[in-house]
Amino acid sequence: MRFEGTESYIASADLAVAVNAAITLERPLLVKGEPGTGKTELARQVAAALGHRIIEWNVKSTTRAQQGLYEYDAVSRLRDSQLGDAQVHDIAAYIKKGKLWEAFEAENRVVLLIDEIDKADIEFPNDLLQELDRMEFFVYETGETVQAKQRPIVIITSNNEKELPDAFLRRCFFHYIKFPDAGTLKTIVEVHHPGIKQRLLSTALEQFFEIRETPGLKKKPSTSEVLDWLKLILAEDLTPEDLQRASTDSLPKLHGALLKNEQDVQLFERLAFMARGRG
Repeated sequence: MRFEGTESYIASADLAVAVNAAITLERPLLVKGEPGTGKTELARQVAAALGHRIIEWNVKSTTRAQQGLYEYDAVSRLRDSQLGDAQVHDIAAYIKKGKLWEAFEAENRVVLLIDEIDKADIEFPNDLLQELDRMEFFVYETGETVQAKQRPIVIITSNNEKELPDAFLRRCFFHYIKFPDAGTLKTIVEVHHPGIKQRLLSTALEQFFEIRETPGLKKKPSTSEVLDWLKLILAEDLTPEDLQRASTDSLPKLHGALLKNEQDVQLFERLAFMARGRG
């Protein structure tokens, strides 16, 4: 089976090619792009489209690579030994399986999502090189080797917060999700808001792209934010005239869905003030 997108996820042709190429090569797919462009959702939709279960490993700044394999609870074992618990002789009882172990031991092929890998320490990707390459790892406490029964489809996302090591990049198939153009974004919106009036949609998207392209904007609004904004516009039953009037007289309507810091709000307040002055 090949991934071509789903009813609820519009995948560009080059993104579909990247997913299928990574599956064919049996390489992790490294996906970069602006926050909110659907990187995490891509993994979920690939799993849904191909009929696989998804295992999600959400990386944080404190996450260590070893946690993805397993963790040995030596403290609990020491406590049980002091209490005379018979379980203390079973080392396996004190080993907590990680997400990679879970993916490796699955009977059927799964999609393994390693989400926001760039949040972790710089050594985190290097610490997973051999495991992702060979699809196996050694458990020192029990002396067993865990091998993947079915090679998982590995999708790794990054927001580009820090550079990833060359050795890690060499083992991945890379794809950058570009921000969708007006036509693609219109299609995405129509999937999430079927039946939206075309004039309202055209006016909203025109205003949205004007906001994104405003010089000096600290954080450009993303795909997920324009979907939230349109949901609010529909809930408030606003008209194209309401949006146009707001864009010339003051801040954009419901701007809190699009502008996410005080610097950008102040920027648009100044622009609105200057526009009123010229008027």
